[in-house]
Amino acid sequence: MRTSSTFSILFWIYTQRADKNNRSNIYARITVNGKKVNISLKQKVDIDSWDSKRQKARGNGKTSRIVNLYLDEVKSELVQSYRDLKGESRVVTSQLIKARYLGEDIKIHSLKDVFKYHNDKMGNKLCAKTLCHYRTSQKYVLAFIENEYKVSDKYLRDLDYAFVLGFESFLRSYRPNHYQGKIGNNAVMKHIQRLRKMVTLAYHIEWIERDPFVKFKPKLEKTEREFLTDIELEAIENLQPTIERLAVVKDLFVFSCYTGISYADIMKLTLDNIQMGIDGNRWLMANRNKTGTPFKIPLLSKADKLILKYQNHPRTNHSERLMPNLSNQRLNSYLKEIADVCGIKKNLTFHMARHTFATTVTLSNGVPIETVSKLLGHTKLATTQIYARVVEKKVSEDMKKLKSKLG
Repeated sequence: MRTSSTFSILFWIYTQRADKNNRSNIYARITVNGKKVNISLKQKVDIDSWDSKRQKARGNGKTSRIVNLYLDEVKSELVQSYRDLKGESRVVTSQLIKARYLGEDIKIHSLKDVFKYHNDKMGNKLCAKTLCHYRTSQKYVLAFIENEYKVSDKYLRDLDYAFVLGFESFLRSYRPNHYQGKIGNNAVMKHIQRLRKMVTLAYHIEWIERDPFVKFKPKLEKTEREFLTDIELEAIENLQPTIERLAVVKDLFVFSCYTGISYADIMKLTLDNIQMGIDGNRWLMANRNKTGTPFKIPLLSKADKLILKYQNHPRTNHSERLMPNLSNQRLNSYLKEIADVCGIKKNLTFHMARHTFATTVTLSNGVPIETVSKLLGHTKLATTQIYARVVEKKVSEDMKKLKSKLG
């Protein structure tokens, strides 16, 4: 059954509320299906010159012409609001037409709005550390607009290419409190990349009509992943710390060197993650905390011995974890002490253990890159190829084999 709605517009004045100059406000009354709503037009007219039948000001004087032209514009806009709502298949009411005319039914979203939306909706999809990185980027964006525009927020509709360039320039000169120097190029690009993802999200949910990043091209500097050589790794393995905390840190680091498992994933491992693999041997099986990608790693003897060492240890019995629990910050702090004792000049961090597994332990010993990619839980082979580029020893050995075959 076809339904129709009645829609009308009436202009009127309150004659009883005239000011001392005998002038009264003009109102527009919108009626849809008998339901009425009034809008004050913030426009006054002399009561004696108002024609209630024609709903206009009488005469051809300048004042009357201005008032009547304004009323024609208002009527046109109200009719257009009605047509737009009908075209959107909305259930049209007088209140909705009023809200559309006043611009109140369409919220103008800002950067803070999209930041909150992103954090609320993506909080369960992103790991805690990744979400923390997003919050840092958001903090830098707000610091930029405070510095550049002297405001605390900015509408998404006002973002443009100049805004992106300005944010890049701000980051390159900005010195955060927790940094000793300026933010590096690749870190700058990462912050812009996160902002771009959030603005793209706003674009997809139709909070913004255009993408201000269309012309922006990120410029990443190629960096080599630092790792330990076999000699440096052996020096750490042979270290016999007399201080228990350093002994635990050394064991955790070596465990990561022979499994390739990141800090966050090691801290979550339990006995349930040890399963029999396809070869009948003990494997570590879990999902990466960062991406949710599954990894399956056959246990090398050095890693397996460390698991057995801590099987009935007080630190693991209490936490019911496979290895002792220690904060990443303390781990990296204590690793600096271990590096000094072992004479290692590199900036030793826990994540370097994962790089060492990918290079010194696997690729350098002839493990195919496709296998290493699976062991690391990478979703793309290109990610693993970053490690392959820095294994000069392996390149040298492969070339010797080629020379031998050709010679």
